[in-house]
Amino acid sequence: GSIIDYKNASHAITAELEVPAKGADGVIVAVGGSIGGWALYAKAGQLRYAYNFFGLTTTIVEGQAIPPGRHQVRVEFAYDGKGIAKGGGLSLYLDWNKVGEGRIDQTEPFVFSADETLDIGFESGSCVTTDYSSNRFNGEVNWVQIDVGEDANDLDHFLNHQQRLKIAMALH
Repeated sequence: GSIIDYKNASHAITAELEVPAKGADGVIVAVGGSIGGWALYAKAGQLRYAYNFFGLTTTIVEGQAIPPGRHQVRVEFAYDGKGIAKGGGLSLYLDWNKVGEGRIDQTEPFVFSADETLDIGFESGSCVTTDYSSNRFNGEVNWVQIDVGEDANDLDHFLNHQQRLKIAMALH
């Protein structure tokens, strides 16, 4: 209940990262934990996404290496349709380029856990997957944006930080 409701719908998660020279490693953003949740992370430099279904099965979708510097990574989940707990196609993007895809066969319908949280740059509770090298991202996570439904197709997340600041200042 502490973030936008994206369950049972198409959605996208975008994050802007500062990746160190030694390469990306660790949790970028995660929700839930060992009894259900998802995580966007890097392992040995490679972009990855894990979906944990009730602690019964974990699906991992692999992308490609994230080079050092400032980058945007994105997950797009295309929900199969109306109703609850359906699956869907998942795509990983690095700076506007599709770098991985897979399928989540079934999703959890309502909540992942009563005591797990949304974590950015680390995972504080139980881990969504044992695939992490580290539960803390070794670079900087500048921002994360979650979009749902039609908004998941919106490309406004591709604004650079100067453009975002200009727009924010104009709104105040």
